[in-house]
Amino acid sequence: MANRPEVLALIPARGGSKGIPRKNILDFAGAPLIAYSIAAGLQAQLVTRVIVSTDDEEIAAVVRAWGAETPFLRPAELARDDTTDFPVFQHALTWLAENEAYHPDVVVQLRPTSPIRPVGLVDEAVQKLMDDPKADCVRGVVPAGQNPFKMWQMSADGRLEPLLKVAGLREPYNAPRQALPPTYWQTGHIDAIRTNTILEKRSLTGEVILPVLIDPIYTVDIDTIEDFHNSALLIQNPRIKAVDPLKQRRRFPDNVSHLIMDFDGVFTDDTVYVDQEGRESVRCNRSDGYGFDLLKEKTEIQAIILSRESNPVVSARASKLNIEVFQSVKRKDVAMGTLIKERNLNPDTIIYIGNDLTDLKVLPFVGYFVCPADAHPQVRRQADLVLEHPGGRGALRELIEKILK
Repeated sequence: MANRPEVLALIPARGGSKGIPRKNILDFAGAPLIAYSIAAGLQAQLVTRVIVSTDDEEIAAVVRAWGAETPFLRPAELARDDTTDFPVFQHALTWLAENEAYHPDVVVQLRPTSPIRPVGLVDEAVQKLMDDPKADCVRGVVPAGQNPFKMWQMSADGRLEPLLKVAGLREPYNAPRQALPPTYWQTGHIDAIRTNTILEKRSLTGEVILPVLIDPIYTVDIDTIEDFHNSALLIQNPRIKAVDPLKQRRRFPDNVSHLIMDFDGVFTDDTVYVDQEGRESVRCNRSDGYGFDLLKEKTEIQAIILSRESNPVVSARASKLNIEVFQSVKRKDVAMGTLIKERNLNPDTIIYIGNDLTDLKVLPFVGYFVCPADAHPQVRRQADLVLEHPGGRGALRELIEKILK
């Protein structure tokens, strides 16, 4: 393993789930559950191949659509309710060796039921295994939520007996938590295993097991439908920096020709003030306005507003800032495609900023998609850049300063 090792990410996904039928391909916050594990493998720098071991043709078709390989279908006898992980991995490695002469150095297990993985976790685990020649496996763990030194077992005559003892501590179950040894709970996020641990030691862990510590906020293990729905909400938590199949960020463009912007929720805080005569007004930010002065002074970037609404306030603000504006744009994807074609624009040099679901249709047409801090959760997930400032409160100024840098 002196050179770059061959690292296989193997995702087990049988079709006969009983607790949540077809859970591996159910929609989980916008993508099939298994797509999150596939993305974790594909986005890792040290993983060289991603394969799903499944017995199910429908699952196989779904995972291929999300970028993983299915070179074989797992035999039915290895897809039973009581099938353990070891024979599944043994079968995969044996099949690949016999049919493709493929012999990975490291196998990474990515369980679909732990879909919310921190960005960089897979590479961290693989690198830790590579750095220690004595290690058989690296396993993901979190601090234990319940301390086992305070747990009990019941004797045959009905008495409580402590589950564990601590040398030098007479009653660990009565001791403060700080006096007890720290303990850890294994998660399903990641196992990085040397291939010879599986094939020669006939184990998925071996004897020398190293930890990779994971923030407990990422702890998800889906066993019930309630787990499934509650966990899907977690990925929208702004504290979560997880691998997301719907959000593969592109790098900031080296050259920018156009800055194209939604109006409501970008120039404004998405609030509309209506007086007793029915006249509408909105609140904009002077700092944003000065940003456009800087943009014109220092670049030749063209600024354009694409607004879904038709409102005099949009025209007034655009006129004041001397920005081209298109209003009543019901299909922003169509409008963007037309604009690119008629003006012969290079999509890779276009930055778009929007805050709501209708803006997502523009994403494939531009080189970089940005949203304010208070954008819709689905928009924040898929944007290439989430700004620190909310709409109408400095988001545009922040973006312009990034462009100028």
